[in-house]
Amino acid sequence: MVESNTKGQLIIIGGAEDKEGDCQILRDFVRRAGGTKAYIVIITAATELPREVGENYIRVFERLGAENVRIIDTETREDASSSTALEAINKATGVFFTGGNQARITSILKDTEIDTAIHKRFSEGIVIAGTSAGAAVMPDVMIVEGDSETHPRIETVEMGPGLGFLPGVVIDQHFSQRGRLGRLISALILQPAVLGFGIDENTAMVVANNQVEVIGLGAVTIVDESEGTYNNMGEILKDEALAICGAKLHILPHGFKFDLKTRQPILNNRSEANVSAPVSSLIST
Repeated sequence: MVESNTKGQLIIIGGAEDKEGDCQILRDFVRRAGGTKAYIVIITAATELPREVGENYIRVFERLGAENVRIIDTETREDASSSTALEAINKATGVFFTGGNQARITSILKDTEIDTAIHKRFSEGIVIAGTSAGAAVMPDVMIVEGDSETHPRIETVEMGPGLGFLPGVVIDQHFSQRGRLGRLISALILQPAVLGFGIDENTAMVVANNQVEVIGLGAVTIVDESEGTYNNMGEILKDEALAICGAKLHILPHGFKFDLKTRQPILNNRSEANVSAPVSSLIST
């Protein structure tokens, strides 16, 4: 069973979210973080261009009406104990992790005072969002890097410790655009996790109260291996193909929800005919 037992909310973004138009996903983040009274902290640890990337998000969040937005620039682990940074996190209603390289985030921030402070604030109810690399770090074990557009193999992915805001799952981003289904399945089989989430660009999964809601223009692909009947993980060499039998696949676009406790889509408001009818009855002849 995968559960999010904290009071806070997560907005996990597949990357390349709209920053110029309606900004649906970033608008939702600001609204959940307090609207015009939001105090937003931007974490730029993932990028080698912290000032440029951070200021771009400042412009967006201020245009949407956030009252107070500031950047925390952490280039080294020593920066992660900055008293001014810790003070900002203690005031924050929303924390936003930018894209870049997810390994930079964990190497600089994991198990530091800033990491501890963000987890404490998350347990108290703030909203944490991350895009691209900032999405990858949300589980306790994350995809560090790996091949795209390939079938599942052990060597397809390299895994490493994440920040642990949503433990027990695997998350991948830029999902459909970069053909990462094989990579996600490989990661899922390699880790003691049962759910894998692949998030398309300009799409996000919002996690609150043990439910996931999809927002944006793409979809979230969910691979559920909890009731898998077979995999050949223990029988193959590193470069040989993985076999997986009995896994479930869900593809959820904007507005659909998923229950983390039951590991099932929430279809209460969907037509029973479309949910339960066999494929043959849905095809006109």
